Amino acid sequence: MAKNEQASGAKPTIVTCLGSSTTAAKGTFKWIDELERRPQNKNIRFVNLGVGGDLAYNALERLPRVIASHPDKIIILIGGNDVLATVFKNVRRFFMGWKKLPSEPSPDRFRQNLETIVRRLTQETQAKIALSSLQPIGEDPSSTDPTQKELNTLIERYSRIIKEVAATEQVDYIPLYERLHEQIVASPGRAFTNFRFLSFYRDYVWREFILRRSFDDISRLNGYQFHIDGVHLNTRGGMILADLVQEFLDR
Repeated sequence: MAKNEQASGAKPTIVTCLGSSTTAAKGTFKWIDELERRPQNKNIRFVNLGVGGDLAYNALERLPRVIASHPDKIIILIGGNDVLATVFKNVRRFFMGWKKLPSEPSPDRFRQNLETIVRRLTQETQAKIALSSLQPIGEDPSSTDPTQKELNTLIERYSRIIKEVAATEQVDYIPLYERLHEQIVASPGRAFTNFRFLSFYRDYVWREFILRRSFDDISRLNGYQFHIDGVHLNTRGGMILADLVQEFLDR
């Protein structure tokens, strides 16, 4: 018997979360842990099916695990790696091999995969589904740097696709992109201009586990306000996500 069920005497509500590293909480703010601590969620059992590095194609491949969890609610946050693989050749080459992608990522393929995910879950579960838009990558919404400009354009485009799919398939929508973008416009920060795997390894392994720096300390060292490294969320950014998810849970 789950601890929530033991504590309340009632069958817990199962909330299954499907996504990539932001959901898996590897090297980023643990928003699911934050939600589990809140008293209003004491009768919820969260199932974390986030896998670092996943693209929409990989999330689609893992739907049997989502369905097998018998969810009452499903939260889907996927697409950031699709954007990174589109913008950065080194990321694309790495993901094509590591994640065994059948074709290169693109907005059209992302839409197709997301539509299939939602339709299968609608048909094969009774769950209430929510799609979350994407967190911005980098914190310079008016950047003249070509890489940051492309990231800004694609994050907005992919988030628009997510919102359109949510409307078409009549599922809930979590406006993470809109809320974070609004905050970043009001308080812009550092641009994200290149992707180096070594930098992510440094932050995740060296600074966090060896030097015992907090996510927020690493964020300050890197010059970001809402991110740890320009991609993953720190406490400030992660709490925005947690509060938006809470609104869905409360509906």
